[in-house]
Amino acid sequence: MQDLQTLRHTTAHIMAQAVKRLYPAVKIAIGPAIADGFYYDFETETPFAPEDILKIEKEMKKIIKENHQITRFVLTPEEAAARLQDEPYKLELVQNLEEEPSFYQQGEFTDLCAGPHLESTGKIRAFKLLSTAGAYWRGDERNKMLSRIYGTAFFTKDELKEHLHRLEEAKKRDHRRLGKEMSLFALLEEGQGFPFFLPNGMILRNTLIEYWRKLHSRDGYQEISTPIMLTRNLWERSGHWDNYKENMYASEIDEVQFQIKPMNCPGGMLVYNLDLHSYRDFPLKMAELGLVHRHEKSGTMHGLMRVRSFTQDDAHIYMTAEQVEDEVMRVINLAEEIYKEFGFKFSLELSTRPEKSMGTEEQWQQATTALQKVLDSKGLPYKINEGDGAFYGPKIDFHLEDCLGRTWQCGTIQLDMQMPERFDLTYIGADGAKHRPVMIHRTVLGSIERFIGILTEHFAGWFPVWLAPVQAVVLPISEKHHETAIAVTEKLKSQNIRTFSDLRSEKIGYKIREAREKRIPYMLVLGDKEVEDGTISVRVRENNELVDKGAIPVNDVIEQIAQLAKLPQV
Repeated sequence: MQDLQTLRHTTAHIMAQAVKRLYPAVKIAIGPAIADGFYYDFETETPFAPEDILKIEKEMKKIIKENHQITRFVLTPEEAAARLQDEPYKLELVQNLEEEPSFYQQGEFTDLCAGPHLESTGKIRAFKLLSTAGAYWRGDERNKMLSRIYGTAFFTKDELKEHLHRLEEAKKRDHRRLGKEMSLFALLEEGQGFPFFLPNGMILRNTLIEYWRKLHSRDGYQEISTPIMLTRNLWERSGHWDNYKENMYASEIDEVQFQIKPMNCPGGMLVYNLDLHSYRDFPLKMAELGLVHRHEKSGTMHGLMRVRSFTQDDAHIYMTAEQVEDEVMRVINLAEEIYKEFGFKFSLELSTRPEKSMGTEEQWQQATTALQKVLDSKGLPYKINEGDGAFYGPKIDFHLEDCLGRTWQCGTIQLDMQMPERFDLTYIGADGAKHRPVMIHRTVLGSIERFIGILTEHFAGWFPVWLAPVQAVVLPISEKHHETAIAVTEKLKSQNIRTFSDLRSEKIGYKIREAREKRIPYMLVLGDKEVEDGTISVRVRENNELVDKGAIPVNDVIEQIAQLAKLPQV
């Protein structure tokens, strides 16, 4: 069977052919296959409109029906340059090629391409153009903005249909839309990349942090807080200046240059060095919910998923070399516990030494082997990601799979033998001499902001009761039921349940609809019969459906919600 990437890349060429037929003046750039489909970039006088996309799709179907054979040929660089005089982006690509340029031809359309492709355009059975966007040539904002068309393709129409259904479901779950509807956070022009958390969002955030703190306290972590801005010489000492300065913000105070921290670790090591340490202190675990800032290009930001300011749930664990495997195992176990609580499956990736890095090959091999040994003993499958480690050490990354099958990189465990050297970290060993500790950098949630975005989409806003900003709403049918509604609300609050009474003079159907839009898990309706019987009609979210549980005694309902409203046991 042909490869799915090949199918999608071929479909991208068919799209480019259709665009050139319909809009001959358009210049073509690149059209690769990507994780869920393909795209192609074009230089146009005006961006593509929805009606253009429909026309392009129609022309693509025509090209597929024409069933053009797809043939490959190679030219010399000089011949290729002569052929591409009217296509400036392709010409630029040819001039940077080290090997002889190859071309693929289908009917009247020829494109510079390394391939591979299907045998003919008629092999495409199921495709769909999805969206348009602006994209800088070569991803550089100093270059011209091009018009990008995204699409996808599958071997069968059923696969395409299923994929499109997932995309529709993802749109409904978009955390940016839900964040607005549920009053969780705001993304404002005055602070691009710097999210504003609203009262409901702060409840969600603080509850998540409270759960995080309980787990870390149980596991022997001490919480610290380090400054948001530290002198440049610290970042030179840590190696971040040489390896990460393009992502760092700067300021100057009293003629001293400061960098706003993009990571918490250098500050954490200054804290370590404030005291003398013995091997008896190890493993020493310091956790920090540290606010960091990283310069991201404006075109790369996306809701809470990619921001310029975020809070990392960092921890740094200092230990002897003999303790490394046990501590890595404990971090994996902690991550497993948290991800399981939220219903996430996860996969693991082991990343090795990058091109830009510190330390000897022997140190890197020793650290990589230690991580590999833990993964093997844990019996968890993992993938090797060559050359993608941190500049100071190899790492294990956790990729969460949500309910739509999408994956998100969250937790990470980084084994570091470089920073202790750079910061002259020491401890007194059993022999009375000074030794160098080994350290682990790790996050589990990754960042609070991004994890909230992932959770919002995973649960479609219907958070578990313990995490929901509002856990129950009391809905009196008319004004004569207000007194009872207020009394029930006070009882709920006395059990630490986040609740309120909706006393507006709106119809009950409207109130229920609005509570559903706000994703409030328990909707408690009070009418004549309920008031008379001492019951309350309960509507609750179960298995992605709003279920009518009927009238239940008030105290029973309160007890039920109170149990679900508690933080998970740790």
